[in-house]
Amino acid sequence: MNKGVLTVVSGFSGSGKGTIMKALLKKYDNYALSISATTRSPREGERNGREYFFKTKEEFQRLIEEDQLIEYAQYVENYYGTPREYVERCLDDGKDVILEIEVQGARKVKEKIPEAVLIFVTPPSAEELRARLVGRGTESMEVIESRLSRANEEAVVMPDYDYLLVNDDLEQCVEAMHGIIQAERCKMRRNETFQRKIKEELKEFLKGEEV
Repeated sequence: MNKGVLTVVSGFSGSGKGTIMKALLKKYDNYALSISATTRSPREGERNGREYFFKTKEEFQRLIEEDQLIEYAQYVENYYGTPREYVERCLDDGKDVILEIEVQGARKVKEKIPEAVLIFVTPPSAEELRARLVGRGTESMEVIESRLSRANEEAVVMPDYDYLLVNDDLEQCVEAMHGIIQAERCKMRRNETFQRKIKEELKEFLKGEEV
């Protein structure tokens, strides 16, 4: 069984990356969505190990010191991070793990795990991005303009990603992301064990023919 592929998905707020993730996990059963650790308190209905791994600040600090986090960041007095053990366990079980994080976190993941695949999701145009943000109807124009300003900064690092996914049609996007990840599974560098195995089998086969 091949080891799973770690895929990091980033994108502008309003790009629809969360919707793509949900549709992908619903359609295919070989994916696992990475669960983050956090120091914030659980909200009503949240369960440890499902939405988040809830940690005290002391526990989280210990994870940092022991290099048990692939990446982490602090937002409004709380820490958020990706536990290495959970991700590696899923990968070893053959699951393709998807990690949805912002661009700074994606860089940290790539530094620690060079074989990780980075995908950036974007709407077909800036005009469409703005329309989606406005269409939510949940944020003020001030917040929307702030998100667009943030998107302008994030666009600068798009070349750091391995793949660009334009989210114009949800079904096509889901299939494109699935295709990218499955193609990565077939790369030679991810199948060195199989290569060695079949080479050894061929040598043994030829020895038998010579007898």
